[in-house]
Amino acid sequence: MKKEITSWFSPSLEKEMPVATYGDYGFALLLIPTAAADYLEYERFQLMDHIAGHINGGKVKIFSIDSINNDSWMNNQVDPRHKTWRHQQWNHYVFNEVVPFIRHNTSPETPIITCGASFGALHSMNLFLKRPDLINGVIAMSGVYDLTEYTKGHFDEDVYYNSPMHFMPNLADHGILEQIRQSRNIHIVTGSGPYEDPSNSGRFAKILYEKGINYELDVWGEEWPHDWNTWKAMLPHYLETRF
Repeated sequence: MKKEITSWFSPSLEKEMPVATYGDYGFALLLIPTAAADYLEYERFQLMDHIAGHINGGKVKIFSIDSINNDSWMNNQVDPRHKTWRHQQWNHYVFNEVVPFIRHNTSPETPIITCGASFGALHSMNLFLKRPDLINGVIAMSGVYDLTEYTKGHFDEDVYYNSPMHFMPNLADHGILEQIRQSRNIHIVTGSGPYEDPSNSGRFAKILYEKGINYELDVWGEEWPHDWNTWKAMLPHYLETRF
């Protein structure tokens, strides 16, 4: 498959940020890495090989970016307020730099779907819910949508507004809610095996239901753990059957 790596010095983050793209055509799938991983993680774990047919066939074009979790939520050497500040900068990087990059490399009309596994699922969901005017949907695999699971007890306004489990029940902006409701691609998918937390996905889905938001909650069985073999089955399945 066609692969390109582009990098630029991010004004939002004040550091070099690479992006890997795979394919030529199709809707844009914006991949967010897990935990402390990087923009090549999904390739290293062979997920790209599992979706190569959809990429080569022109159904989807992949944009895989870096997180900065090592500078923010996974960095235990800094004040918690620095973590939230750094994460806010990363949000700005995605909205103000990555989205225009995707538009430039596709078209202004090309749908953008965020996607991630584990911690990447939380980030993917958060990005979509914050800016449904820019992002058209989400495939969230094996996520926990409560950011306090990662903040080691710290809670402030910035944690609240980046934790979908916290801010969504109180979201009252009619315009944003209507934009979210227009999406037909809000997919919350989880296994039930070791280290998965399907109850968290269920609780979050209930919040969306109470807001009148269309979503899909798909709970796979106990043979599907919180691991790459699960995600390498989930994402091809969703690309095949939902897009």
